[in-house]
Amino acid sequence: MPLQAIRTDITKLKVDAIVNAANTSLLGGGGVDGAIHRAAGPELLAECKTIGGCPTGEARITRAYHLPATWVIHTVGPIWRGGKYGEPELLAACYRNSLHLAGDHEVQSIAFPAISTGAFGYPGVLAATVAVRECHRFLLLNPLPADIYFTCFDQDSLSIYESLLKST
Repeated sequence: MPLQAIRTDITKLKVDAIVNAANTSLLGGGGVDGAIHRAAGPELLAECKTIGGCPTGEARITRAYHLPATWVIHTVGPIWRGGKYGEPELLAACYRNSLHLAGDHEVQSIAFPAISTGAFGYPGVLAATVAVRECHRFLLLNPLPADIYFTCFDQDSLSIYESLLKST
């Protein structure tokens, strides 16, 4: 099953790549971003300092250091401002650009957090709808990654993803 929703800590997953819901500096922050930086160790921050940031909707890749994954793909989701400022398109670009980077690095398995739904305030159902749609579209045209995981922090998020995945 190429698209799966799981309730887990993304920093514990043994997959080829995990996606970091980063801020534009790529220098760590709160939520999943901070957790990934803490688990990866100081080497991740050192590598991120050499990148020079990342604009909203784009993605960058680094090594994963002390994480069980091989790669961290950093993407910057949009801040929710009511949906009238290109937020859905920017969020879709996060998924597409992350998946293209994964394919370029021959990633077989990738795990996404719920990008933009924490401090950036994107409504969970709307964000999950974009995530599932974009990943499904990508898989129709590309062989890699073979497995995509949507990692959920709580049962409510897991239920949203499971419901969307059943309808695709």
